[in-house]
Amino acid sequence: MSDILSQEEIDNLMKALSSGELDVDDMKDTKEKQVKDYDFARPAKFSKEHLRTLEIIFEHYGRLLATNLPVYLRKNVQVEVMNSEALTYSEFSNALSNPVVLGITNFAPLAGNIVLELAPNLAYAMIDRMLGGQGAPLDKPREFSEIELAIMERVFSTCVELLRVPWENVVEISPRLERIETNSQFAQIISPSEMIALVTLSITIGDVDGLMNICLPYVSLEEIIDKLNTKYWFSTMQDKEDGSYEEAVEMLISKAEIPVKALLGKSSISVSDFASIQIGDVIRLDTKVEDELSIYVGNIRKFTALPGSTGDKYAVRITSVIREEQ
Repeated sequence: MSDILSQEEIDNLMKALSSGELDVDDMKDTKEKQVKDYDFARPAKFSKEHLRTLEIIFEHYGRLLATNLPVYLRKNVQVEVMNSEALTYSEFSNALSNPVVLGITNFAPLAGNIVLELAPNLAYAMIDRMLGGQGAPLDKPREFSEIELAIMERVFSTCVELLRVPWENVVEISPRLERIETNSQFAQIISPSEMIALVTLSITIGDVDGLMNICLPYVSLEEIIDKLNTKYWFSTMQDKEDGSYEEAVEMLISKAEIPVKALLGKSSISVSDFASIQIGDVIRLDTKVEDELSIYVGNIRKFTALPGSTGDKYAVRITSVIREEQ
């Protein structure tokens, strides 16, 4: 606001120019323009706006991870976006240690692949937890076994599937995990000099914390780079934001396992008869062969059914659904 002249100042300036007290040539800016060096080896393909939008996308992704990973790990998981930066792929790959856990992911319909890199201590903690342990990392890193890689493939498949939702405001994607690599030399998905956007997430599983890096090559995002701005992102946000969380909760509930049992019948016998039961003895039930069976979901009587078989297994065929009012 200090650069705006008042009407009195403008009048005084015009008088000074008319009387010759002030020379127009003296008012010209003689300062040389500052020229910014351009590094052709590191072209600025990602602006700060692009990186900020990627952070917003992966903040949403982090919330999904914190909600879905406890289903497998049975432990509290916290995820936070640390930062995002633009660098060359060689700088990313040279910083990787061996062994490392890299999920090479097809980012269809966008071109090329992206890379999800998980810190080894987090991977060991996940494996230990899923095998029944307390979720403690190894004291000394070692190569992953085939069984451990199979377990990590299951975890990575879940992480890759969760990428759909945060990106839907920008583009509909169908990501697919192609393979897991433990050696960074076998994960050369693009030229070392190509630019990438690197988003870093901090993940805490119980008492173990580590980083997950998501490597997004420019060649993969080039098609939608104009959409990676906050104005476009917020303008395309779905009105039913709460609905997406409802769907996420419904999805988690649908994965929960519940016991289902068919009650053939009941009978009462004395303790002495029970103690003397032998193979071939017959226990008389209070139901007939043609009677419908009661099917319980948990401890709730939910269906009636008729007994039968399918293949070489016993089965029941649902005949009616018992409503709450019944």
